[in-house]
Amino acid sequence: MEQFFSTLLLAFVALFPLVNPVGAIPVFCSLTSSSTIEQRKKTAMKTAKNVFFILIVFYFVGEFLLEFFGISLGVLKIAGGLIVASTAWEMVTGKNKLSTEENSEIQTKEDISFTPMALPLLSGPGSIGVAIGLSTQENQFIYSCGVSAGILLIGVTVYVALLLSLPLFKLLGKTGVGVLNRIMGFFILAIAVQLVVNGIFMLFKN
Repeated sequence: MEQFFSTLLLAFVALFPLVNPVGAIPVFCSLTSSSTIEQRKKTAMKTAKNVFFILIVFYFVGEFLLEFFGISLGVLKIAGGLIVASTAWEMVTGKNKLSTEENSEIQTKEDISFTPMALPLLSGPGSIGVAIGLSTQENQFIYSCGVSAGILLIGVTVYVALLLSLPLFKLLGKTGVGVLNRIMGFFILAIAVQLVVNGIFMLFKN
């Protein structure tokens, strides 16, 4: 039981900064500004389910993908670290994660729960890379259950954050959310550097 909870915590702590539900609040509020409370709840639930589905699928097929493409875990960590660093830099500098073309496209979308909310805003390349990395650690049943529970907890956290997005946005304001996002970006940048360093060490060990 102790291994289950420690693995759950490991998965949650590794994924939470990269999923970053706080950073998605302004986008969610903007895209659901004309929605009713019930519609917003439904969209939040669908987004959380999509985030869980994407991460859990990549966790279970991750090791197969690495073997199929002949990618070592060290290379994955370096590549993932560089992508995460790019995302973190955008957060620190306040750059929009969506391009102008993507922004104009989503204005006409009826369902935003899969794109752009779940992919690429919440479960983007960085969190997918971490999910794949977790799949290569151990093959024990308890470990897999712990990681799955951690990913489920990430989904629950996303749902709660999006559900409370409007009151949180009103309380903190655009500036407050922006400051939190930049602070989160700094920690994610540190995680990215650690991923690259770990990947380099793994390559030299081999």
